[in-house]
Amino acid sequence: MFSFRRIACALALGLTAAHFASAQAASSNSNPPAPEPQAGQDQSQNQGAISVQARIRARREQRRKQAIREVYSHLYEANLDMGYLRFVPGPNLQRVTMYSWDTSVTRFYNQRLGATIDGRGHYGTPFVGLNFSSITRPAISMYTVMGGPTYRFYMQPRYSIALRGMGGYAQGNFSGDTNGFGGKALGLYADSGTFAGSAAIIGEYNASPNIGLRLAPEYFFTGFGSTVQYSRGFTAGFVFRFGKQ
Repeated sequence: MFSFRRIACALALGLTAAHFASAQAASSNSNPPAPEPQAGQDQSQNQGAISVQARIRARREQRRKQAIREVYSHLYEANLDMGYLRFVPGPNLQRVTMYSWDTSVTRFYNQRLGATIDGRGHYGTPFVGLNFSSITRPAISMYTVMGGPTYRFYMQPRYSIALRGMGGYAQGNFSGDTNGFGGKALGLYADSGTFAGSAAIIGEYNASPNIGLRLAPEYFFTGFGSTVQYSRGFTAGFVFRFGKQ
């Protein structure tokens, strides 16, 4: 009798354990597996983001090019400048500061290349030292007409940088304030005409597509007295654009 009870208890415990194990297995099988990352969907999203950025960059570049065309597709540029020049007025005299006016017109054949015609007047009072005439600071003047190419090598909607080379004619008036003694008697060059040349780098800031501000440091060359005068200076002023290419 005792053995039968023990066998019955063992069978009951075994059935209970088997039922519990089968319930656990069914419960684990009922949970769906976690979805794996979809590589194709992520790649598509990345390509979409790259495409949006590329379109944004393309639109920005298109707007920049359109702004450049709006500024630099004008047919003509006219400028009105003031100038500063350090000039040697005589073979043995010190340099004098000459103040200038400068006006020019440039005809552009495309956004970069143009041809410039330039006219200037320069005025100064050099120190000629103590002399028999008692004139120590006579007023002198010089006028030039030059022409040559202008080339923009860097352009942005708001500013540009260009190179300009010109050659032409200079007329020097050195004896007008010498009371008849003449410029040579005071160590100045004789009144005469000679060649003139200029090499400049031009920076422009555009206040609008039609109006800009210009600064142009330059080397300036003349040939008075059968010698060459190497002068340095700059011009600065306003630029006005008009016409369409």
